[in-house]
Amino acid sequence: MKIAIIGASGFIGHEILNEALQRGHQVTAIVRNPEKITVSNDNLIVKKADVTDANAVAEAISGTDAVISAYKAVDTDTYVQATKATIAGLKQAGIKRFILVSGAASLEVAPGHLLLDSPHFPAEWKPIAEATRAGLLVLRQENDLDWTAVIPAAMIEPGPRTGKFRVGTTSLVTDEAGNSKISVADYAVALVDELETPKHVKQQFTVAY
Repeated sequence: MKIAIIGASGFIGHEILNEALQRGHQVTAIVRNPEKITVSNDNLIVKKADVTDANAVAEAISGTDAVISAYKAVDTDTYVQATKATIAGLKQAGIKRFILVSGAASLEVAPGHLLLDSPHFPAEWKPIAEATRAGLLVLRQENDLDWTAVIPAAMIEPGPRTGKFRVGTTSLVTDEAGNSKISVADYAVALVDELETPKHVKQQFTVAY
């Protein structure tokens, strides 16, 4: 496939980029700083674009089959603007398939109770968590695109690519000890699996060990 990855130089985006290239896909990496892409591959094109601008997004993703956004949330306003601009850019470019990297704070820890709202949620993580939550809510209202939101475990860290993990939908997936973890490499496996074989169109899903 021809895939555009927004934020391909980031912590998660970089692993998605590697996974997609390893599987033989043609990838357009869309980043703010092209020099941060150090991978060399015949199937890789690097483009610089402002993803808060719908016209810039449309131009950068033109000719691709699907778009993945691993754009890093910093504050809610910018993240929502980027999410809306990306959605508008997809429509301008005539691309239906969109996968969003979201955050675990939007998952339920009990019916009707989000991880974000739990009393032990770290205060320093809240701005990013609130931003990704707001972006997910924007995406959930979208009916014209074949979108999927892929949500990692509560802890996503460097680690091995095992290809083995559990899949959930709206609730936090934990192990017997109550831990919720996934390696960024295995998260990338789950996301590219969904890209190749869609099972969660117009839905969210989450992965954890």
